This record gives sequence, structure tokens and C-alpha cells, in this order.
Amino acid sequence: MAEKLTFLHAADLHLGAPFRGLRGLSPQWADRLAEAIGQAYDQVIDLAVERAVDFVIIAGDIFDQARASYADYARFFEGCWRLDAAGIPLYLCTGNHDPYTAWRRDYGELPASSYLFSPEKPDFTLYRRDGRPLCVLGGRSYYNRVWSGDDDIAWGLTRRAADEALGPVGAQAPFGVGVLHTGLHLDPVKAPANPLELRHAGFDYWALGHIHMPWRDSETDPKLVFPGCIQGRDIRETGKRGVFLVTLEEGAPNRAEFVPTAQVDWELLQVDISECRALPDVVQTVMRRLFAVNGRACCEQMVTRITLTGTTPLHEVLRRPGLLEDLRLQLNDSYGDFFCDALLDATVLPIQKDVLREEGLFPAALLSASESLQADRAGQVAYLQEEFLRCGLPMPGEAIDSVDELAQQAENLVLDLLVAEEGR
Repeated sequence: MAEKLTFLHAADLHLGAPFRGLRGLSPQWADRLAEAIGQAYDQVIDLAVERAVDFVIIAGDIFDQARASYADYARFFEGCWRLDAAGIPLYLCTGNHDPYTAWRRDYGELPASSYLFSPEKPDFTLYRRDGRPLCVLGGRSYYNRVWSGDDDIAWGLTRRAADEALGPVGAQAPFGVGVLHTGLHLDPVKAPANPLELRHAGFDYWALGHIHMPWRDSETDPKLVFPGCIQGRDIRETGKRGVFLVTLEEGAPNRAEFVPTAQVDWELLQVDISECRALPDVVQTVMRRLFAVNGRACCEQMVTRITLTGTTPLHEVLRRPGLLEDLRLQLNDSYGDFFCDALLDATVLPIQKDVLREEGLFPAALLSASESLQADRAGQVAYLQEEFLRCGLPMPGEAIDSVDELAQQAENLVLDLLVAEEGR
């Protein structure tokens, strides 16, 4: 009968990570977010116990800071002891946020069933089920907060090296798993590793940490996998967050089932209000969109940053001082599990450009110049580069990618100003 192994792969817990920027807007939501990471971690432990996995892997950055608070420290170790009581081993490495030096200096003893990989050299251990060797695990921890560019964090982590280190009993194990906190090829600054070399290292699966988005090298037979963080920490970490439930089986492709753990979902939304005739319509349209998006999320609580878009006569109304903030507060009062941290206006005023061209006045000259500018994309890029250089700033790559959109926004802005001036 083919052997089978099931384990939970988590990473980047970041226990104790601060949620900045919301305290002034909503102390209640700041408190919710402060507790969300700990609750997500509790859910990881619950999941491991409920699914009765063979073991759990946490691939680095358990804590957000090298010196964790006592509350975060106690919560993490409580989870370790819960796994121990359930007979589930824990294998972990340290990351750049919680390097080994901090663990050695500040933290207590892990349960005997937990194994922390050494930072000194490639480290190997063996998982047994019912006394039989089932899986070789190899890994390495971060020693300090910065990994030397002269040292390959994955060097020496091979199945062959594991079998030599563990002896004949290790060679009997049908499975091999590598554990690393690495940027792989996705972040060349933080302990990078060559994906091709990892695939040829002889392990069946690499449990990786550091990249906060879920990522795997294959949907059908994943070998290199980042589960991402268990809870988004700000508006840059949108979408589903969680862990992978991994199944390795002899003679079958690897299976990695994503299991969400986030307690609060972060979303960046654009809502077209072209069909709205009045401000109450705007609120209703946004709320419908929020419920639609939340229906695809995996948790009820959601923090959003909303940009209103579309061509609408309400554009002038939305520009009134304080109106967007009033709308934001109204949205937040409408449903307690949704919170909008910012409501932005990217609508445009309906302007008959053909009429402006026929009038032959300044707006016509503006439109002609804008069209010429937008037709010369290389010229637009060169102009932007000169402006960034003049200000002594590096030009972000996204500016080049969105140069057409920026040119259109500039045209709309000037036309807005002209219309506003005429209306005075």
C-alpha cells in the first residue's frame, strides 16, 4: 500500500505586528485588527488538531519583532503545547523578523515534540509514524536579521545530505521536505535561493516562508510553495490569506489545499457610479458592491479602500469640502462588519469634447495638445523621467506602465479646473 503524509504548511504569522493608521479613524476597528493575527494563529492550531495532520511546519517570521511581547510569546507557546497534547509535532525555522539570536536569548523551551532548525548549518531531522520513519525534514534558520549575500541559505539542503546525516534509518523514509525562510527568486534581497537547484535537491516538497502572497510553482504538482501570511496587515495585503494543507502520496502528484485563516479581509475597490443620480444612490451602489465582494471572501469582517469612478454629474458635488468624509462615515454606519478607511474620488465630469473643439477657444487648444502628447508615448515617458530627475527622485516602474492613464487624468484635471472656473 502506498504511503501517505499530510501536514499543515504555515509561515509569516507576524504575531504582534502593529496595525498603523486606523487608531485615529476608529479605535474599535484598530482593536479588532490588533487581535486578528492572534485569532488567525489560533485557527491554524485548531485546523491542525481537527484535521489530525501528521505534523505542522511554520517557515519563519513567527513574531513580527525580534523582541516579542509577553502576550504574543505566551500565545505562540500555548499553541505549541496544544499541538504537543494532540501528538502533532511542530517543525519551524526562524526568519528575518524573528532571528535565531532572539530565540536563543529571550524565549523558553519548546515542547519536546517541536523542532527548531539550526542557523549554523543545514539541519536534518526525522518524522516517524508508529515508530516507522516516514519523512526526512531539512531546514535552516535565520541567525541574524540580515542574511549574508555570500552565503546560500539552501546550500547543503539535499536529500542525499539528509540521508548521510541521519544514517540508514533516514534513507528508509519515503518522503523528504525542505523548510526555509527565503526570497527564492521573488525577492533577491532576502536570502534568495535558486528554484532549479531546490527542485533538484531530492526533496518532495519545499515549505517556504517570507513571500506574503500565496504562491506555488505548480497548480497540479506543487514542489515549491509559499502559503503567504495568515492575516493581512494593511491595505497592501488584500485578498485571501491562510495556510496550505499538504498531502504527499507515493506515486501521486503533490496536493496543496489552500485553507483561509484571516479574520479580517482587506480590499481595494473601484466602484463605478455612472448610473447614480443622487448621493443616496452612491451609498446603495457601494454597499451592493461591498456585499458582492465579501461574498467571495472567507471572513465576514472587511476593511476597504474605495475609489469612486465613472462619468457623472455628481463629480462636482463630490468635490465639496467634507462630502467624501461624510459619505465614508455613512457607509461605516450602514453595516458593522465593513469598514472603509478611505473614500476617494476618481470620477470625471461629463464634458462634450466635440463641442469644446468646435468652439475653438482655449479648451480646444488644450485637447489638441493633450491628444498630441498621448500619441507620443515615448515622449511622455521621457518627460516624466526628466521631472523625477529634476526632483532628485527615482522614477517608479509603475509610472511607466500607467503613463497613458496619467496623461488622461491630467487632461481631465485641467478640464475640471476650467469648468469650475467658468462656473464661478
